[in-house]
Amino acid sequence: MTTRKKLNPAIMAQFTGSETFYRYGLAGDILFTEGVKYVADIAGAYWLLDIICIANVYEPKVRAEEFQLWVLCVGDNATSIVTCDDGNGNIVYEQVLNFTDFPEPGIRLYFCNGTILLPSEY
Repeated sequence: MTTRKKLNPAIMAQFTGSETFYRYGLAGDILFTEGVKYVADIAGAYWLLDIICIANVYEPKVRAEEFQLWVLCVGDNATSIVTCDDGNGNIVYEQVLNFTDFPEPGIRLYFCNGTILLPSEY
């Protein structure tokens, strides 16, 4: 079993724009930034990208939103909840996870213009 590393705040602060974009395999038209790649690599959180991509392909309410705020909240017992809202607090998607090994209490990601990015990269 791989131990997940904590996200380094100093490294996270460096992601203020992206020169490189990565294409996500599950949905070929969805891209993600260098900052999101760092999170996925270090925290082993490609499953979170899976959730975002699958919801954007199969959930009409999610797909209808041009701007999406995705929030992962991790509970004390390693359960978590992933929500997507329209940026104004209106939740359009929610998924409860019975287990997560995400190393932080949570994270916020944006999805807009077909790209998943950190808030600092917006």
